[in-house]
Amino acid sequence: MAKILRIAVLSAFLASSAVAIEASAAPPLESLAVTASSLGQKALDDPAAFAFVESLTTEIGQRLAGTEAHKRAVAWAEVRLRQAGFENVHSEPFTFPAWIRGAESAEVVGPVPQHLAITALGGSVATDANGIEAEIALFRSYADLLAAPPGSLAGKIAVVTQRMVRAQDGSGYGAANPIRRSGPSEAAKRGAVAYLLRSLGTDSHRLPHTGALNYENGTPRIPAAALAIPDAEQLERLTAVGPVRIRLLLTPMAHENAPSWNVVGEIKGADRPDEIVLIGGHLDSWDLGTGATDDGAGMAITFGAARLIAGLPQHPSRTIRVVLFGAEEMDFSGAAYAKAHEGEANKIVIAGEADFGARTVYSVQLPPGAAGSDFGRTLGRIIAPLGANIDRRPALGSGEDIRELQAGGVPVASLHQDGLDYFDIHHTADDTLDKIDPKQLDQAVAIWSAFTYLAAASDVDFRSLAATAK
Repeated sequence: MAKILRIAVLSAFLASSAVAIEASAAPPLESLAVTASSLGQKALDDPAAFAFVESLTTEIGQRLAGTEAHKRAVAWAEVRLRQAGFENVHSEPFTFPAWIRGAESAEVVGPVPQHLAITALGGSVATDANGIEAEIALFRSYADLLAAPPGSLAGKIAVVTQRMVRAQDGSGYGAANPIRRSGPSEAAKRGAVAYLLRSLGTDSHRLPHTGALNYENGTPRIPAAALAIPDAEQLERLTAVGPVRIRLLLTPMAHENAPSWNVVGEIKGADRPDEIVLIGGHLDSWDLGTGATDDGAGMAITFGAARLIAGLPQHPSRTIRVVLFGAEEMDFSGAAYAKAHEGEANKIVIAGEADFGARTVYSVQLPPGAAGSDFGRTLGRIIAPLGANIDRRPALGSGEDIRELQAGGVPVASLHQDGLDYFDIHHTADDTLDKIDPKQLDQAVAIWSAFTYLAAASDVDFRSLAATAK
């Protein structure tokens, strides 16, 4: 009798344990898909994302890291996150070498005097107070500049006019990026006293595109600026006539140990709050426009997605953390965030950054092994009616601010937006609110909402899927 009683008690214990285990397990993906689909549909008519970027670009405007406007943007962002119901809202400080634009001008002084539309590259050193006047050496391709021997550009202003290719996925920008990033140092190695490049853009407007450069250690630092695309083409025509001389003036200033902040807000997970789905965009912008598409829209998309999830009757199991990175344009906020969160990489289930404008999402790339998994198939069924598909190729990256986390082992997702015309206004004075179509922005929010909810509500282990895929 005692033995039978012990068996009965054991059976009851095992049954109750099974119930407890079942209760704590994530719901099946099929049931989660219903909520994810509902979120996606709701996002299509939710004005919150556009209201976010409208307020930011109107009440703050440009947000160059290191300026008072950027400091105001940090305070603005904290208020916005709290008003939307985010928890643990705070700003994480870091310091970086800020760069502030000064006066900038360029003109052809011979053979035909005329003004040139230029803008200094982020991080460029200044000319002296009188500027630089010199003959130019024009190269129609970056490869031609690299082929020039050391000393061959002594005393000259190097000009590279290579065109950037228009592409939906933005790959033309990646291919041309070394022209801006490395070009100044390569020109300096060959004796140049300054560097100009055809803007990395796909427009035909007389609005130059700025962007950061990277000086090479041990190489002279020379002033560098971008030419508006019509002006680069004008120089090509002028050099066909004869030697061209240019006068260039740049007066930017640098400030070591300037303050910046990454702004953080969370939707705490209901069952597994220590597991984190990290999404976000970057709060800073260049100073020529108002940073509407770069990256007001990216922040608005991830804010809008997380806000919709926060409004559900029950939070998903995992914590959703939204990070608005403070100094992406000058390449500092991602490293600062990763350093501040050392040792946390194993808690981040997946990370993704929206930093490619305000157009629709057309495809989603997941970590290795995930596209063909139940998670990938379920997500694919949800986003297909919204106009996107799962790209079976694994995500190679997910925004500049996520790069350091990815290097630390964090799985990443890449939600690809239509970028066919993104580089018409990228880093220019034309990056303003009127370029955003609210309906296209809402579709991007819809895809991000479905992806983020499914990752946070399920128990998918992207690291295990990647290990299995090898």
